[in-house]
Amino acid sequence: MKIVRKLVIVLIAVGAASAVAGPANLELQRSPAPADENSRDLFNYETTYTFNSDFKESKLGDGDSLYNDFSYDHRFLITGKWYFRAGVEYERYDFGGSDNGLPDHLQAASGHLALEYVVKDFPGLSIELDPGVYFQDNVSSDAFDIPGKAYVTFPLQKDKIFAVVALGWGIYQDPPVAPGGGIIWLFSDQLRLQAVFPKPALVYQPNDDWEFRIMGELNYTSFRTDDVLTTEQKLQLHNAIVQYSEDRAGVQIGYTGIKHAKLIAGAGVTVERNYDFFRAHQSKRMDPAPYVKIGAEVKF
Repeated sequence: MKIVRKLVIVLIAVGAASAVAGPANLELQRSPAPADENSRDLFNYETTYTFNSDFKESKLGDGDSLYNDFSYDHRFLITGKWYFRAGVEYERYDFGGSDNGLPDHLQAASGHLALEYVVKDFPGLSIELDPGVYFQDNVSSDAFDIPGKAYVTFPLQKDKIFAVVALGWGIYQDPPVAPGGGIIWLFSDQLRLQAVFPKPALVYQPNDDWEFRIMGELNYTSFRTDDVLTTEQKLQLHNAIVQYSEDRAGVQIGYTGIKHAKLIAGAGVTVERNYDFFRAHQSKRMDPAPYVKIGAEVKF
């Protein structure tokens, strides 16, 4: 189905949701309700490897990073197009290179709890909480966080330009609340600009099977660390919070010619990697390095 139609249907439905009357008398229905057009089971997997580069401070040497993420969600129908989505996610960064005392891995095990309005598998409105433990090696009560995000989409110019207003938050995030969102501009059925942060993209979709993106990614997650005893005397911490980030720019190809599945491959440059111990006013950045990514999305 064309992207324009999907987005327009989502936006019209969201705007009209509050005006819908009560349920009709079942005796007046001459045919059963149509089958649910939205997928109920959602699987996502991603692996991203960023090659070796130097820290901006020579005492810390160099390093690479490997990111793995797996999530599963199930949508429970509430009424109409409103769904409650629940799921689980495990993500992990592994770091190689110099033995400099920084964490050699960071990981998170979390749940997903979301309220969404969904049409044709596209949420036009979503409020999500991701409670879980975000840690280095040891799971403890102070590794528990409840980050969340919310967004809504609405039209600025009919069938053409849409605004997305978004917000993200977390107990261990810096700042604790951060804005997001942006503009979606539909140039044609094949070409659209999704200038929506934290993942802006220019998307070209020549047919139903292929999708090409020029995109950016701003990835920020906070973790509770154990002992951070680095080769720099000014960075000696215990049980500290680190907000680790990877900012990327690159290209991505998606193939949807397999029923229920989308395969993804991408490459580009990780512009910056940063270990931000913001409570200790210490931030350790790395130089740019190329990255490669593969992933898959499966929906039933």
